[in-house]
Amino acid sequence: MENLTYLGLGYIGAGLGAGITLIGAGFGIGKLAASALEGTARQPEAAGSLRTSMIIASAFIEGLGFLSLVICLLVAINIGLPKEKTGGERTAQVETHK
Repeated sequence: MENLTYLGLGYIGAGLGAGITLIGAGFGIGKLAASALEGTARQPEAAGSLRTSMIIASAFIEGLGFLSLVICLLVAINIGLPKEKTGGERTAQVETHK
């Protein structure tokens, strides 16, 4: 029963981690776009360089968000796999026939 508790908590943790990282990436891209639009409104002649900088920075933020999402999904998938016993845990089986 303890193993099922740890399995469930692991899935909940991986799901929360994935959700939090994607929410953080969304807020980061939103703040970046708002700042770029505000800068364009103040200086319209700098719109091209601001747009280029915004696209590069949003690609980095999105890449980090997807990387953390993949890590959380790999953790969730790995939690449910059956674990193999190592050599120290194996017990010797002795057959006694008479």
